[in-house]
Amino acid sequence: MILSTKKKELEQLQELKPQPLPKLAPRGIRSFTVFREADESDVSGTGVVIEGAKLATGQAIIHWLYPPPRGGIAVFDSMDDFIKVHIQPHPANKTIITYEDGEQETF
Repeated sequence: MILSTKKKELEQLQELKPQPLPKLAPRGIRSFTVFREADESDVSGTGVVIEGAKLATGQAIIHWLYPPPRGGIAVFDSMDDFIKVHIQPHPANKTIITYEDGEQETF
């Protein structure tokens, strides 16, 4: 009887101790730039118009470099979503996405 009471007390103490953190989201950031040879919408210009980061979760953070001085920020669930909205509708822009490791996607 005494052993079982002690065991319960120990179990209760264990429950009160801080537990390891739950599994976290994947980590890692891959930066990129977006270069446009043309700007068929005549809004944000040509050259490097975006700097961004692709998270390990697949989400994309976009920093438009226009309008100065701060530009604008947008978050997309994926790079594909960003590309579907801002790049594919404007094929005449001749867009190049360049990742930090040198990999490029051309549109």
